[in-house]
Amino acid sequence: MAKNMSSNGHKSLVSVRGLVKHFAVEGSDDVVRAVDGVSFEIFPRETLGLVGESGCGKSTVGRCLLRLIEPTAGKIEFEGRDVLSLGKSELRAMRREMQIVFQDPYASLNPRMKIGDIVGEPLVIHNIGTKSERRDRVAELLKRVGLDPNYRDRYSHEFSGGQRQRIGVARTLALNPKLIVADEPVSALDVSVQAQVVNLLQDLQQEFGLAYLFISHGLAVVEHISTRVAVMYLGRIVEVATAADLYAQPLHPYTKALLSAIPVPDPKQKRERIVLQGDVPTPINPPSGCRFRTRCPIAIDECARIDPELREVLPGHTAACIRVSGWADAMPAE
Repeated sequence: MAKNMSSNGHKSLVSVRGLVKHFAVEGSDDVVRAVDGVSFEIFPRETLGLVGESGCGKSTVGRCLLRLIEPTAGKIEFEGRDVLSLGKSELRAMRREMQIVFQDPYASLNPRMKIGDIVGEPLVIHNIGTKSERRDRVAELLKRVGLDPNYRDRYSHEFSGGQRQRIGVARTLALNPKLIVADEPVSALDVSVQAQVVNLLQDLQQEFGLAYLFISHGLAVVEHISTRVAVMYLGRIVEVATAADLYAQPLHPYTKALLSAIPVPDPKQKRERIVLQGDVPTPINPPSGCRFRTRCPIAIDECARIDPELREVLPGHTAACIRVSGWADAMPAE
C-alpha cells in the first residue's frame, strides 16, 4: 500500500510520523517519554480510535496533533501541509479545520459565560459573520446537538454533564472543521448518556463528513464508533487494525489482555481473563527492547534486546511484537 493512502486509494487527511513528546522532570536531567515515536494516518470521514491504559500518552498525542502542546520531534501533516512549520497566524487559520472536544464537560466550559457566547466564541475569534448571523448560527448549532436554542442565555452550571458535552460539541462544530480530536469525550458521563453522545457524534460525522481521532480507554465505546483502532502502550503504538479485525482477532498480547477485560453482557457466557502481572513501567526509564516485555505472558530473552516496529502481519493489520505471528497462529481468537 502506498504511503499516506488507504486501501480504497484515498489520501490521508492527517499523517503523523515519528511523533515524540518528552517532558522535563523538574530538578532533574530526566525526561518523561510520554510519546516516543508514534506514527499513524487518519483518512477523511473515518474514526481512528486510540486506546490504552491511563498514562500511555493518548491525550498527549491528540494535543500535539493540534499543537496545543509543542512536540519534541516528528512530523505532522494536515491535508499535505506541515503543521509544525506554521507560524502563529497560519496555525490560527488551520485550527478552523481542526478542533477538539475535551474530556471534562464541567471544566471545559467557562462558568462566567452564557452558553450562546461559549458556542459563538470561535466565530468571534475568527471574525466570521455579523452579530445577527452569529446568533442565528448559535441557535442552529444548539438545535443540531439536541438542545433548545433558547438555552443560549443560560449558564453552564444549569445543565447536566451530558448537556454540557453537547454544548462543547456545538462549539466544536461552529467553524465547520474537517477533523475533531475527541479526547475521552464520554468517560465522565453516565453510561446511558454516553450512548446518546456517541450516537450524536456518529450522526454529525455522517452529516458533515467529519473525521475523528477518538481517544478513550473505554474499549466497548471504541468498538462501536471506530473505523480503525490503534492500541498504545507506554508511549508507543503496538497494534493497528480495523475495528472488526482487532476485536475479532487481536494479535498483540497487550491488546488481547485489554479485550479480555471487557464485560460480557450474557451471564451464561464467560471470557477467559488475561491478568497482566506487575505495574506499568515508568515512562522516565522504560524497559529496553519491547516496552511490554516486563508484563508480557509470552516474552522471551530476545524481547529485551529487540525494539519491535509495527509491521503488517495480516492485510491492513499491523503489530509490534517479534512473536506475534507464531502466537496468533497458536492462540485462537476468543
